[in-house]
Amino acid sequence: MPLPWVDRFLLSVLRKAASPAPVRLAMGIPDTSITALPPADPAIWIKDRPALFALARNPQINFGDLYSEGRIQVEGDLLDLIEKLYQVPVSPSARLFSTWLGFLESNSLTGSRRNIHHHYDISNDFYALWLDPLMVYTCAYFPEPDSTLEEAQVAKLDHVCRKLWLRPDETVVEAGCGWGALALHMAGQYGVKVKAFNISSEQISYARERAQREGLASRVEFIQDDYRNISGRYDAFVSVGMLEHVGKSHHADLAHTIWRVIGDQGRGLLHFIGRNRARSMNPWIRRRIFPGAYPPSLREVVQFLEPHEFSVLDVENLRVHYARTVECWLKSFEEHYQAVVDKLGSEFARMWRLYLAGSVAAFRMGSLQLFQVVFSGRQCTSQPWNRAYLYESTAGSQEEACARATS
Repeated sequence: MPLPWVDRFLLSVLRKAASPAPVRLAMGIPDTSITALPPADPAIWIKDRPALFALARNPQINFGDLYSEGRIQVEGDLLDLIEKLYQVPVSPSARLFSTWLGFLESNSLTGSRRNIHHHYDISNDFYALWLDPLMVYTCAYFPEPDSTLEEAQVAKLDHVCRKLWLRPDETVVEAGCGWGALALHMAGQYGVKVKAFNISSEQISYARERAQREGLASRVEFIQDDYRNISGRYDAFVSVGMLEHVGKSHHADLAHTIWRVIGDQGRGLLHFIGRNRARSMNPWIRRRIFPGAYPPSLREVVQFLEPHEFSVLDVENLRVHYARTVECWLKSFEEHYQAVVDKLGSEFARMWRLYLAGSVAAFRMGSLQLFQVVFSGRQCTSQPWNRAYLYESTAGSQEEACARATS
């Protein structure tokens, strides 16, 4: 039976908006009982006219919501569909909407707690379903193409520690410590003393319990507080996966905090999701997944370090490693999909499936980057002579290199 003219008209509008992406749009529900060769291009099936109207009205937000609600079905591979949709230019209205969300989702002291609670306090049990055993929810570092996610996350922790050139009994402050994996690794494997800050109650509780369990509570203190309230002096500052939650309007606050704690003589490392050029976050991700998020460009980061005359020592882009990391997360998430549905509902599970698949696509397609920036105060003398120390096989080898370089 032919579709009514209004449905045909709205579908034609959406097809034009989706150009030049090779995707098909159709009304109804795909017939999964028919077995045939898969189509060359993925298809978006729109359940009914209200869903069609919603998608035509605001595709940047409503595609994700309709998919989460089950009112949009994808025929074919979801990840393939999202990668193809990256061929569609971002509309001015989407940028405007994301900017407007920035005003609503302020990263003030109160706003940051609300935004972080939305994402990270879902429950530790949920994240444990699909993260690695150390509960590391940031980009891994795969030393070899066939490294496992667990191996790659440990390698990432070492990669960060070596870049910071840590030595026994130094003091380190960490802003945004997640479930504590890096802080505990720095203390346990590199012999430093750590104060780690986080405003997620679920994560801090888990990290404190793990520190007690591993006998590291005397060397690592987990503090539930905002990065802006960090005080004291330290040899090194580190932040992994927090900068993208700071927000552009608060970059100067973070820079001032770093200056206050390491001054002219300390070292620092920022590990963060970023962009090749400044632009706003995907509005659906920002509204439903990461309120208050803003992945900065490399230039924006250097600009907020500049007033304090920090010296940039090293920049690395691990984009392909993050694509691989999220591929592993998505695979594990799919393996535990029914458990997520049972625990948090079908709409939540579909929303997170879309978020993880979209993240894989964003890193594969180069929309998102993963930067590590190492810097120091202008009078810092604790710096390596060359980059060989990054690839030593053990922390002990690094300590020997440090001793030789400073003798």
